[in-house]
Amino acid sequence: MKNLLVVCGGQSPEHSISIRSAKNILNALDRNKYHITLIGITQKGEWRMIQEDELGDTITNQGDVVSIVPGKAEFLMCENRSIGKFDVVFPILHGPNGEDGTVQGLFSLLQIRFVGPGVLSSSIAMDKDVTKRLLQESDIKVAPWRLLTKGDKVPGYYDIVDDLGEVVFVKPANMGSSVGVHRVENEKEWSVAIADAFKYDRRVLVEQSIIGRELECAVLGNNQPKATGVGEVRSGDFYSFDEKYAETSDAEIIIPAEIDRKYLPALKETAIQAYKTLCCEGMSRVDMFLTHAGEIYVNEVNTIPGFTSISMYPKLWEEEGLGYSELLDQLIDLSIERG
Repeated sequence: MKNLLVVCGGQSPEHSISIRSAKNILNALDRNKYHITLIGITQKGEWRMIQEDELGDTITNQGDVVSIVPGKAEFLMCENRSIGKFDVVFPILHGPNGEDGTVQGLFSLLQIRFVGPGVLSSSIAMDKDVTKRLLQESDIKVAPWRLLTKGDKVPGYYDIVDDLGEVVFVKPANMGSSVGVHRVENEKEWSVAIADAFKYDRRVLVEQSIIGRELECAVLGNNQPKATGVGEVRSGDFYSFDEKYAETSDAEIIIPAEIDRKYLPALKETAIQAYKTLCCEGMSRVDMFLTHAGEIYVNEVNTIPGFTSISMYPKLWEEEGLGYSELLDQLIDLSIERG
């Protein structure tokens, strides 16, 4: 039996989504294979020992405070006692301070295996500007964009229109789940979008709107990654935070996507190429656009995709015949394989 540490919550705006993902993962893990310890990170950054039946919608002050002691095999302490040794950590932490290489760096320093991509790929994929530059270097199409930095003069809406067209997307460079993302098509919306995006990051992307099908592909593996077929998201103007996670969403998730099958090999190949370009290991979800002309654009690569009841990553693998519990087994085995 493996000793598995599950970590959820975190300080990002995606705190509650992390907990929803964690609940689903905890329900699916085979208790005959794993002895599970659960730690929740509060929105203030405290690590707390949590009992599974106490896991609510947010991590508050319940449970004992956990201390981290680098340099020891039993690196987690609670009230001056060791919590124990772990074979693998499963960080279910979306967004900054969880998906951006920070926690991955901590676990690397502690010499403990963890599920998902490593420090380099996590930090690269979290930064949309750096991601685009690397993908472009690998001849993978991305939406044209401009990078704005806090403190510099923000161009006017019509200056942007000359470069990118009348409809653009404004988004923080380092954020997920569509937090701080706005679709802009006039000057009034531009000012509001810029102000909101800068609340989440010092660097903001302005992207050209790509007209096409919004598709997602799940990738799994280390040296020889495999890709699923694609699922499609049908939403309004864009797949917002509320549409992704609200109980009553107008967004429609279609698995498998209803596309011409001739595009599927290229979509899977592009997903794997993007995965390798960003040095991903373990897992990632690659989001793409397919235009009417058959062009494929990579939108984002998510290194810790959602595992909620409506999340695309586990559903895509389920469509391939890999059940939720078996998928988790493979992710844990891949982390051990990587070492």
